[in-house]
Amino acid sequence: MDAGRDALTFEGASQPLRRGGGYRRAGKGDMAATYPIAVPDGALADAALADAALADAFRAARNLTVALAAPLSEADATVQSMDDASPAKWHLAHVTWFFETFVLRDHVAGHRPYDPRFAYLFNSYYEAEGARHARSRRGMLTRPSLAEILAWRAHVDAAIVAAIPGLPAGVRDLVTLGIHHEQQHQELLLTDILHMLAQNPLDPPLWPAHRPRPASAPGPIGWIEGRRGIVEIGRDAGDFAFDCEGPRHATLLHPHAIADRPITNAEYCAFIADGGYARPDHWLSDGWAWVQANRIEAPLYWQRDADGGWTSFDLDGRHPVHPAAPVTHISYYEADAFARWAGARLPTEAEWEAAAEGTDPDAGNLLEQAGPIRPQAAIRSSARHQLFGDVWEWTGSAYLPYPGFRPAEGAVGEYNGKFMSGQFVLRGGSCATPRGHVRASYRNFFYPHQRWQFTGVRLAKDL
Repeated sequence: MDAGRDALTFEGASQPLRRGGGYRRAGKGDMAATYPIAVPDGALADAALADAALADAFRAARNLTVALAAPLSEADATVQSMDDASPAKWHLAHVTWFFETFVLRDHVAGHRPYDPRFAYLFNSYYEAEGARHARSRRGMLTRPSLAEILAWRAHVDAAIVAAIPGLPAGVRDLVTLGIHHEQQHQELLLTDILHMLAQNPLDPPLWPAHRPRPASAPGPIGWIEGRRGIVEIGRDAGDFAFDCEGPRHATLLHPHAIADRPITNAEYCAFIADGGYARPDHWLSDGWAWVQANRIEAPLYWQRDADGGWTSFDLDGRHPVHPAAPVTHISYYEADAFARWAGARLPTEAEWEAAAEGTDPDAGNLLEQAGPIRPQAAIRSSARHQLFGDVWEWTGSAYLPYPGFRPAEGAVGEYNGKFMSGQFVLRGGSCATPRGHVRASYRNFFYPHQRWQFTGVRLAKDL
């Protein structure tokens, strides 16, 4: 899945969404496997318990999205700061359109759309759903108002909760898919808000300042020898996974080692001080052209203060760059250039996944509630080697299909497979990724110049 897109297919339930036809169940137990719902063994036979668990998970996801947007003004929620980003109001509406369209419209008898015009405004990429408002002009939607969209959300929420007890098993799976879709947009909502606020020279915070606790430098990088030989990566069929995470397959790993933590701000500052952005020998040709054309000299949101030090803009305002925290908001080009400067390279996605296998994703610094977020210093991380949370980690792997990959039929099949060109894979999740959403096989993907997500770098080397 790409946190930056509506990538809504998954291995455990990969049948197509289709207008009027709904969603077909793929396998027994998919619902319990796709979202962290506490369901005892055999409890799926108890429809009331299963329905209550799904309704609770639905409410939790929907409530968190609203809480994240709560500090926004009407103007804040309407602005679109660049084509890659969407207004907060659009995110709130699009995920609601998903539930109303693919659950209520297609599977609840007698449902009437809240406003039929919204389907045109808040469809994203679904060609099968007809014409839609241009992505680049989402910031022109001053109407409907934020209050109207929130009222629509409440209407749809009530209808979904009321419908859950009567939904067939396959449609309950679709509600679960919608929850994961909502989580994708929670991360996008935060990163798009951050980019929007960063355009304001007043550096306005979304939340009151929350300064990070002091943390000493983590010490030199340690190297973990990776697995070698033939290993299997990818998600097994039957468990929740977006379709690009499978099929599970064998791959060959050559002798290598992977760093025991991401690169820190202090280490990245050393790269800058050594002329990292001024020396073409560190850069891929496309990366050097990007640096020159855009006059890049530091990570996104960094600025010099009056004393010549670096500051960074965060969701709680502008602060001095924390030297021990992982560097973030860097592009693939920057990550690759740093690795070359350091005499190393980026890990492949297979090396990364093999290193992360067996690690608890939920131990990382991930999103749980509304409030200031930022990557934390390694000393503050409870995740093994900081593999999950804090920052998405660029890999050296192009985003391409795994052997045997087949996109799903219909609208859903458009939103992973067709993006397998010109992009690179990131792994591990970030401080803006909702807890319970990421796993070792999760494949995020972005174009090499993009950096408004919480993207960082971990090194690898050949042995």
